[in-house]
Amino acid sequence: MDPFTQHTGLVASMDRSAVDTDQIIPKQFLKRIERTGFGQFLFFDWRFNEDGSDNPEFELNKPDAKGATVLLARRNFGCGSSREHAVWALADYGIKVVIAPSFADIFYNNCFKNSVLPIKLSEETVEQLFQLAAKHEGYKLSVDLEKQTVTDDHGLELQFEVDESRRYNMLHGLDDIALTLLHEEKITAFETAKS
Repeated sequence: MDPFTQHTGLVASMDRSAVDTDQIIPKQFLKRIERTGFGQFLFFDWRFNEDGSDNPEFELNKPDAKGATVLLARRNFGCGSSREHAVWALADYGIKVVIAPSFADIFYNNCFKNSVLPIKLSEETVEQLFQLAAKHEGYKLSVDLEKQTVTDDHGLELQFEVDESRRYNMLHGLDDIALTLLHEEKITAFETAKS
């Protein structure tokens, strides 16, 4: 897993509540066994028309969202089924940060295991960010996980909270396997003693 310390990126505003994992990555694309290649199918039913062309009304298809790496959404983002593929699709597409008032628990946990930082901010603060994104063309946010801040070029500075163990793991690029391998010598010694 790649470490996450700081990121500055273009914001895509998704003014929707309760975006579920079935929309983030539809079920017909879950046949892949790799963690990569899902980005092309992200929000497939919303991003594309029936003929396969881009839906110009969809948020990520708008010209000012091209290349966005920060996704701004409403409450309960990532609800629905527990598929980790939803986070894989966001990461493969290039999304590094998702900001919303709340997240579904399993989706939230999966983000930390895949170097996508989910940031919870109050509904009022998220509304402020939506307004700023609408006001400033090419609106960008900078996220600093060490300082736990979100800033922009217009004087905004926000604090966010992250569980300290999750923060540590993301800063150092440690997923569950990497955490286990930190104790490889002790594991090997234990196995050797038991054999």
